[in-house]
Amino acid sequence: MPPETDSPEPREDTESWATVRRFLPYLWPSDNPVLKRRIVAAMILVLAAKATTLALPFAYKRAIDAMTTPTNEAAMVALAFVIAYAAGRFAAVTFDNLRNITFERVGQEATRQLAEDTFARLHQLSLRFHLSRRTGEVTKTIDRGTKSIDVMLYFLLFNIAPTAIELIAVGVIFYINFGWVLVAATAATVTAYIVVTRQITEWRNELRRQMNELDGTALARSVDSLLNYETVKYFSAEGREKARYGESARAFAEAAVRSENSLGLLNISQALIMNLLMGGAMGFTVWQWSKGVLTTGDLVLVNTYLMQLFRPLDMLGMVYRTVRQGLIDMAAMFRLIDTEAEVRDIPNAPALIVRRPTLQFDNVVFGYEPDRTILHGLSFEVPAGRHVAIVGPSGAGKSTIGRLLFRFYDPQAGRILIDGQDIAKVTQVSLREAIGIVPQDSVLFNDTIGYNIAYGRDGATREEVEAAARAAAIMPLIERLPEGFETEVGERGLKLSGGEKQRVAIARTLVKDPPIVLLDEATSALDSRTEQEILRTLHRVSEHRTTLAIAHRLSTIADADHILVLDQGRLAESGTHPELLRVGGLYAEMWARQQAEAEQLGEAAE
Repeated sequence: MPPETDSPEPREDTESWATVRRFLPYLWPSDNPVLKRRIVAAMILVLAAKATTLALPFAYKRAIDAMTTPTNEAAMVALAFVIAYAAGRFAAVTFDNLRNITFERVGQEATRQLAEDTFARLHQLSLRFHLSRRTGEVTKTIDRGTKSIDVMLYFLLFNIAPTAIELIAVGVIFYINFGWVLVAATAATVTAYIVVTRQITEWRNELRRQMNELDGTALARSVDSLLNYETVKYFSAEGREKARYGESARAFAEAAVRSENSLGLLNISQALIMNLLMGGAMGFTVWQWSKGVLTTGDLVLVNTYLMQLFRPLDMLGMVYRTVRQGLIDMAAMFRLIDTEAEVRDIPNAPALIVRRPTLQFDNVVFGYEPDRTILHGLSFEVPAGRHVAIVGPSGAGKSTIGRLLFRFYDPQAGRILIDGQDIAKVTQVSLREAIGIVPQDSVLFNDTIGYNIAYGRDGATREEVEAAARAAAIMPLIERLPEGFETEVGERGLKLSGGEKQRVAIARTLVKDPPIVLLDEATSALDSRTEQEILRTLHRVSEHRTTLAIAHRLSTIADADHILVLDQGRLAESGTHPELLRVGGLYAEMWARQQAEAEQLGEAAE
């Protein structure tokens, strides 16, 4: 039996059925007739297995009836029915396994397609969504939703549906052979069995939820105490920590006892109901036998049918809990799919066509929250092929400009133009293909150096990757590595230094070969020596391209063609480095402060 899982608060049954209806297109794909044929074949095998199983008790009954007459002919008849019974059991097992083989691809395809749709949808959602949701929470939702599909499909199609068919068939057989009394007794007993199982299972789910919460509390306290080992020692608090952990452990133990005891109560209740029917039905058969109405084999027939009927019902609690949890997990995944994308292409949006890579912010107003405006009517222009820098104090809105340029957000007012085209009216894909970025923190995929460089453009050739590596001045490092371009960079590129990661990011942008490049604090996390080396590389990259550099250290952009100084989301000053120093405003103040800090650091180093 699968391990029990914590069950969140259930939603309404209408939502559960809506979830099932939502999933049906994945189970019955309109564009895949092969999978449809597999589903039909699997259901035929289900019916064949169930028909064989329902016929077995009759073979058993005939064998018993034949054995009541001790003759050679009767023995042969009994032996024939015994062989038929054994063959039928083998056939039922064969049908069940052929059904699983036939249906396995259907379940896997449905799971794969739904997972792919969810994954694709997550990439369409806005940056705001991803910043507000924990990545682990999102991936766990997808993981639970996709994993629940296969198990839930198995129970719905191969446990619940066949059991319902068997209930109806047994009712018909009992009515034909034994009359309505046994049918009514069986129906009433099965109904009571289902109701009691459902009620106790709901109660057990709540107990299980409490147990899991207490388990989490005990674990959190133990980890917190061990992480703060030194603090515990400082204050001689070992006894207090033991008592605190012991309190949580005792509460968990009590909850675990209640949970296990509830399982025993469920099993006892199910056994009581089942055996009451079993005893009553068999007693009725014996009474009818004593009157000469029924045969000895009829007793075996009734017993066998009831045993077969209650075998799947024994799993009803687990099946109910699994299906219910599966519906909840799938509903959570569908809610992810249904999340509205904040930034969307307009209908029939054209692709961005860049002939002259000019960039213009036209009276742009933007805030991440309605009551907190970041940019207040910001306007500026970056001519084609020029190198323009944006500087300003923290919180001035510098990084926001980059996010708006890539259209991770749309401004509340104003326009952003590239080559005279409003980026809100072109496709996002074409917009982002026209812009390259070297960010402050160059996050790399946990793959090879070659893969990360080639990621700049789909279909990049080996020659293009090598050329980009040379231009980014990372080729000497790659040539020294034993595995060259096949060297793994580790999680988020942690096997490389900061400067090496930046060079990979630069090479990746060169492979992309965009007409516009955004340098977003590209050297602020580097030491001075590495910074100067990267700056020389960036200058080569910026040649013959329109470059927008967002910087904190003014020394890195002093040679820019034009400098824009932001203050609280507004353009405070603009000009070249010498012009801004002559004005003696905010830029000159920031420059003086940074020069003084650099001198203090130099004196401290000496």
